Amino acid sequence: MYNTMSKLPSQRIKDLGLILPPPPPPAGLYKPVLVIDGFLYVSGQGPMKTDGTYITGKVGDTMSLGEAKLAAEQVGLTMLSIIKAHFGEIDRIKRLVKTLGMVNSTPEFDQHPLVINGFSELMSDIFGMENGVGVRSAVGMTLPGQVAVEIEAMFQLH
Repeated sequence: MYNTMSKLPSQRIKDLGLILPPPPPPAGLYKPVLVIDGFLYVSGQGPMKTDGTYITGKVGDTMSLGEAKLAAEQVGLTMLSIIKAHFGEIDRIKRLVKTLGMVNSTPEFDQHPLVINGFSELMSDIFGMENGVGVRSAVGMTLPGQVAVEIEAMFQLH
């Protein structure tokens, strides 16, 4: 595990060699981020690649568990891109509070928490074990545009 105790999140992103994709435009009538009472809420995001396309597939059919976990990690990068574009400084985030992970999967697939670990492990690497791990739900469903994973989250600000 990467030592996250002494560096700011923005520096950890650089140290890990992570590349943020472009921030996707809203796909409907909603705010990508909203700040209320010291909390940053991020609307559901999909796994946008650096070329501006989404990772698509259905776990249990056209996508493996490992591929879906990588897609969940990519959602984390997409979310950080959205935060930077619509809020600003990532270093103003104190901790991850809540994650809702939605996995595009067949009815028979039941390993949704293992998929969403891709997002959770990334947040832990960036914000540290204490501040990068919050409460979480992981569920399966059919997602718009066949995106592999969609995640929404809530963060506490400094």
